Amino acid sequence: MLSVKRTCKNKAGIDFSLVFKKEHHLKISFMNINRKELVFIATLLIVIAILIMLPTGFRKQEYRYTEGVRAKVISVNNLGIHNSGIFKLGDQIVTIDIKTGSHKGERLQANNMLTGRLSADKLFKEGDEAWVLIGFDKNSNINFANMIDHYRINKEILLFGVFAGVIILFSGYTGVRTLLSFIFALLSIWKVLIPAILNGYNPLFVALIVGNVLTVVTLLLVAGFTKKAYAAIISAITCSLVTCFLAVIFGRIFNINGAVMEGAESLLYAGFMGLDLTSIFQAGIYLACSGAILDLAIDISSALEEIVNNNPNVTKAELMKSGLTIGKSVVGSQTTTLLFAYMGSYITVMMVYMAQGTPLMNIFNSKSISAEILHTLIGCIGLVLVSPLTSLICRFMFNREKGIARQIVSGDSYFDT
Repeated sequence: MLSVKRTCKNKAGIDFSLVFKKEHHLKISFMNINRKELVFIATLLIVIAILIMLPTGFRKQEYRYTEGVRAKVISVNNLGIHNSGIFKLGDQIVTIDIKTGSHKGERLQANNMLTGRLSADKLFKEGDEAWVLIGFDKNSNINFANMIDHYRINKEILLFGVFAGVIILFSGYTGVRTLLSFIFALLSIWKVLIPAILNGYNPLFVALIVGNVLTVVTLLLVAGFTKKAYAAIISAITCSLVTCFLAVIFGRIFNINGAVMEGAESLLYAGFMGLDLTSIFQAGIYLACSGAILDLAIDISSALEEIVNNNPNVTKAELMKSGLTIGKSVVGSQTTTLLFAYMGSYITVMMVYMAQGTPLMNIFNSKSISAEILHTLIGCIGLVLVSPLTSLICRFMFNREKGIARQIVSGDSYFDT
């Protein structure tokens, strides 16, 4: 085997000593990367466990003698309900069997108040599963029961199981790491971002910290401790910061405040008068854009790494050009995807404007539509910037020797054509 290598050297004029040194160092590097990944994943699991147990600090004292329970609807009494056009008003009396909690097995009557709001009202029938809030005194005697909504947790768990199964079936171990990233992002937003903002911290500052941490963790989990991950991280964070800056600047230029967000006024009525709703709105734009940006960044860096591995002789200029070419196609589809996502959430609002014959000038000057235009276009600008920046970073990070070494480690011949 050694003689064959020497023959190749004589015929091709290539010094394989450098290549074999690269192979040796690369194997050691792979071992270190595996150790790094194991330590990283173990640390992340510990952090996830801590976040799960971490209290939000917003469980109010008046809920002390209440308990949420799952219950089955035994019968309903609709005599207290009357119709007002397409709306239903009144009180539905529901007989339920409690299935969970400290009063499991008890049967009682619960109230379901209908207020004529289709978005909030719910109507129960025999056999339904419901989530019920029961209240009791110091002696644990139930004194009221209110129907909260239909019980959907089991269906949501089923759907999440299907999602997890599909992603693991398709991606294997990478799919498991993707699920960890998903769970970590969800917990970070619910247990860190939201409580911090409610406690009065600057929304933009908190969002930048959480968003950047999620970007780093997500890309390291998905791509490992590799150059493509590092390139994507630098590019994604930089472009996300640009979108944050644009959100602040154009939010002021558009004269849009945070009250345009759904539920914003409810926060004020709940006693959080000191919240900066405008900064929360801008932070929301940044977080929404950062997800799409990191997705595009890792797509381009992965594609460029594959080009280097399969064509070690590619020049830096050619690599940069390839990245820009890939980016043109991907950016086109991604920007349209953003438009679909934002327009889809506002389809009923647009239908109302059209049904009422509202002039286009009125529509485009309304706060809600202007906010969506701001959201969509800033996200698209961030996506457009990802392609050249990621390509530029990869141009300096990736190198020819890396591609040669990987070909030999994988068993491919450098002389195959």
